[in-house]
Amino acid sequence: MKHEEAFYIGYATKTKGLKGEIQVFFEIDDYEKIVFDVVFADMNGKLVPYFVASSKLHPNKTGYFYFDDLDHIDKAQPLLKKKLYLPLAKKPERDADEFFYTDLKGFLAIDETLGELGEILEVHEYPQQFVATVMYKDTEILFPLNEDFIVEIDDEGKILTLDLPEGLLDVYLEQ
Repeated sequence: MKHEEAFYIGYATKTKGLKGEIQVFFEIDDYEKIVFDVVFADMNGKLVPYFVASSKLHPNKTGYFYFDDLDHIDKAQPLLKKKLYLPLAKKPERDADEFFYTDLKGFLAIDETLGELGEILEVHEYPQQFVATVMYKDTEILFPLNEDFIVEIDDEGKILTLDLPEGLLDVYLEQ
């Protein structure tokens, strides 16, 4: 399986007990709607399948998994801190009117003062907020995505209009 055929769900955080049980932290919503039979771990750029023997999901965005052939803590160690993926066909359906900040990837970011900033290349989720990445004047810049800065989201035109605080981009541009 290739990365284009999969979607990111989270990562393996730690082992539990001696029988190879692994805790997974989910970075997606609706993970409890997924039937887990196989997950793919990113091992040095390749997606390697791990077949789920059993799983127990918790409401705090974690789950505990036993995988076939990982019946000891030592066998489970290589999986720790690895990003985990599922095939696109397993991606939970969402309502047509649901919109997430991560949907802004590929949108054109325009600031009311500075004008066109560039295409949003990535949207990162941090505990406090979502942050967008764009290439502006040949420099990678980051800015927070929150209601205070967003003026308008044009879903059809794929345009995000912003009113960023004065001086925010200067941090990146003054070298």
